[in-house]
Amino acid sequence: MKYILITAARNEQAFISRTLDSVVAQTVLPERWVIIDDGSTDRTAEIVGRYIKRFPWIELTRNPKREGRNFAAKADAVNAALAQLQNVDFEILGNLDADVSFAPDYMEFLLQKFSADPKLGVAGTPFTQEGDYDSTRDSFEGENFVAGPCQLFRCQCFRDVGGYVASRAGGVDWIAVMTARMKGWEAKSFAKKRFHHHRSMGTAEKGKLAALFSYGQKDYYLGGSPVWQLFRVTYRAAKKPHFFGGLALLLGYGWAAIQRRKRPVSDELMRFHRQEQKKKLKVILRSVFKFRKVDNFRLESRQTKSP
Repeated sequence: MKYILITAARNEQAFISRTLDSVVAQTVLPERWVIIDDGSTDRTAEIVGRYIKRFPWIELTRNPKREGRNFAAKADAVNAALAQLQNVDFEILGNLDADVSFAPDYMEFLLQKFSADPKLGVAGTPFTQEGDYDSTRDSFEGENFVAGPCQLFRCQCFRDVGGYVASRAGGVDWIAVMTARMKGWEAKSFAKKRFHHHRSMGTAEKGKLAALFSYGQKDYYLGGSPVWQLFRVTYRAAKKPHFFGGLALLLGYGWAAIQRRKRPVSDELMRFHRQEQKKKLKVILRSVFKFRKVDNFRLESRQTKSP
């Protein structure tokens, strides 16, 4: 299957070489890779330029410099890149952050999954981060979610969900995956592989506590259940930075709720999301009460099994 990649990059000189090296080493190369330099003030564009000289299927578009990081920039970058790729033949569209790396057969592995299952709309893998973080163990998103730093979409699925929604509040990639699931497409994170995320999620221009506060705000914006949020806050308080991390999540959610800002998700998607959270929480509580280990990654598959 033919695929293209799109990357929105801003001030990624510390990491983008690793991403570039990973892609050019793939056993199955993309038809085209469009990198949007979103107003970087460092050497990001210069680094990409060195690779363009050797790999003509890499393209660079430079946006004007601006203040601050804009979550909607990813959606804008993808839309702009797709306009550039109208005459390119491809079946799979990949969104790739500029701070990830993966094995040479990573893309081939995922393309095989798409070939084997026509209902598969979104595919990816779990990921690791510094500090021994592994999303299969340290996140409750599970195997039916594909993390934003590396998402591959079947083109028809991407069209069905309306592409990425330009949400300034964040959650652009989350909205796309959850909308795909709501519309009946399968989204799957395949645990046989991993990609490594070289920067902790949400810390591009802020510290860890500020990032957790922002995640709390985003949990509200994306329609997360207050009951699930209390569970998440309790769980987060047991992880570094412990109490203060959980408190930051809680304050972020509460602050967003007080402000009553308009959510970038439909009522239908919010109901779908909260129903998913309710099912997960039931499985977690059932496991705890029966003194069984909670399998974060396969919570949803456990929902269909008898107690």
